Amino acid sequence: MPDSPASPAPASPAPPAGSSALGRLADLPVLLVAVVWGSSYLAAKGVTTADTVPAVLVLRFAVVLPVLVVVGWRRLRALSGPQWRGAGVLGLILAGIFLLETYGVVHTSATNAGLIISLTMVFTPLAESRVRGVRLPGAFMAAAGLSVLGVALLTQGAGFTAPSGGDLLMLGAAVARTVHVLAMARMDSVRGADALSLTTVQLGSAVAVFAVLVALPGAGASPWAAAADFDGGDWLGLVYLSVFCTLFAFFVQMWAVRRTSPSRVSLLLGTEPVWAAAVGIALAGDRPGWLGFVGAVLVLLGTAWGRSVADRDKGPESAQTTRTPRRHTPETSGTPGR
Repeated sequence: MPDSPASPAPASPAPPAGSSALGRLADLPVLLVAVVWGSSYLAAKGVTTADTVPAVLVLRFAVVLPVLVVVGWRRLRALSGPQWRGAGVLGLILAGIFLLETYGVVHTSATNAGLIISLTMVFTPLAESRVRGVRLPGAFMAAAGLSVLGVALLTQGAGFTAPSGGDLLMLGAAVARTVHVLAMARMDSVRGADALSLTTVQLGSAVAVFAVLVALPGAGASPWAAAADFDGGDWLGLVYLSVFCTLFAFFVQMWAVRRTSPSRVSLLLGTEPVWAAAVGIALAGDRPGWLGFVGAVLVLLGTAWGRSVADRDKGPESAQTTRTPRRHTPETSGTPGR
């Protein structure tokens, strides 16, 4: 359940000889991040109930925040007031994303969760094209339609029924992620902010929201009560979400984009829904039925096709003029992890 803005970078020089081998070397840890993110839905489902969502989110990020603060303390102090405020606003959106995703995965299957959230890959270019007044090619619209049809079939299981509440929450999370990406790309206050610092402030803002929620009457279990009910497997799942799905994923992205291209990182991370489906079917015993299986295939084909069309449509000129910082991939810039 991804996830860092960066300052706009100048056009990259031509890669030196041997850089392709270095890029391939960077592929493995990035692909591992995609696998980890794909498995995060099952991990979150295993440690969370409808009564413990805000509490588990507090516990999860209480492990992450101190590490980020210590590692990036000097750069945190260098943030300007507008950058702090802008990151704080982005953190409020991020809190909404995590709440929608976590409540959603509690009420649907891990397979559905991972595939539905992948619609962000087609929602984001669609929304960006509307904001910029640019018409997307017909091939992209066809890919988007294929993805939406796939989700419609995926949520039906063995027959045509209304989508579950969890499916709708995951759809809302995909929309919220699109809003987050666009806000991050267009907010002047956070342009030029250090990626690690921006992520830390966003997470801190999100954790503050979770802490307020658990303090409200009737909001469910407190973090202490949730922790007291954890067994060994629950603690392992929480550590997995904190250490691997957030810290490991974030630092691998920062490492990889300096050794390969953002497009290559984005392409590898785009395999996340494949791993989400594989983990859900193999480990959670998800059985989507034949309609759901067809839908899953259509989602994967549609999002992969849409991503390739959108990337191909961004020629050298658009790469120079876009407001989105290109040092990190749009899907993963500024958000701290699944």
